[in-house]
Amino acid sequence: QVKLVESGGGLVQAGGSLRLSCAASGGAAGRNAMGWFRQAPGKEREFVAVIIWSGGRTYYLDSVEGRFTISGDNAKNTVYLQMNSLKPEDAAVYYCAARVRPCSYCSSSHYGSRDTYDYWGQGTQVTVSS
Repeated sequence: QVKLVESGGGLVQAGGSLRLSCAASGGAAGRNAMGWFRQAPGKEREFVAVIIWSGGRTYYLDSVEGRFTISGDNAKNTVYLQMNSLKPEDAAVYYCAARVRPCSYCSSSHYGSRDTYDYWGQGTQVTVSS
């Protein structure tokens, strides 16, 4: 059983930065990818970014490309999301997700789907004031 714990959320002014962290523990052998999703009130949970451990490929939501950077330390079982130039529309609960099964067929569209992931964190709130 993999446990994911997010940290780093908070309140920031528009244009500011935050860095989210997600630490994975418990049976993470063979972990394929770790990513971030977000959910704003009244909206569906949406994909934000993912890093695939083998090869280090990353994918991003179009609206965060160039502002957000996902990175990870496989040895520490930790993934980070550096968020710069934050906008009020980035405000949401941010969730860490992990896929532990190999996925040789997975493309960017697969990693953008919630169904691709096996484990989820509890979420961390990001609030952006205008």
